[in-house]
Amino acid sequence: MKTHEQWMNETIQMAVHNVDRGGGPFAALVVRGDVIVGQGVNTVHLQSDPTAHAELLAIRQACTALGTTDLSDCIVYASGEPCPMCMGAIYWAKPKAVYYACSKKEAAAAVQFPDPLKSFWEEMKRPAEQRSIPLEKLSPASSLAPFQRWSERSNQS
Repeated sequence: MKTHEQWMNETIQMAVHNVDRGGGPFAALVVRGDVIVGQGVNTVHLQSDPTAHAELLAIRQACTALGTTDLSDCIVYASGEPCPMCMGAIYWAKPKAVYYACSKKEAAAAVQFPDPLKSFWEEMKRPAEQRSIPLEKLSPASSLAPFQRWSERSNQS
């Protein structure tokens, strides 16, 4: 059985190889027992996809491979401290632990990497109408239709 340090070193090496291929300096593994069930590297700029973070890709792959959204018997290893978007996915997937190698402050200091988390948290503290990206609720009569249909289908099974 590999140690946490061995899994982390493997994750860091994936991140290094990803940089060599033109990707971002981030990688993630989802491990169950001693088996990798999901892996991902940051391909945000390669794919022009702001959601292509290593942790999200690793979680998607693990969930697909295991046929579940419940990763409570898994561990996530990330080369960098997960951002709020990735932490959202992590909380939905419910792994039993997350280990990361480099903090957001260390990453920012190493390469003058912008810290979007600072502005993110500042934005989230503001009322919706005062945020830099407007967030406004629209309430057409049909707004609850998907949820009503979901409830109906759930009650039939």
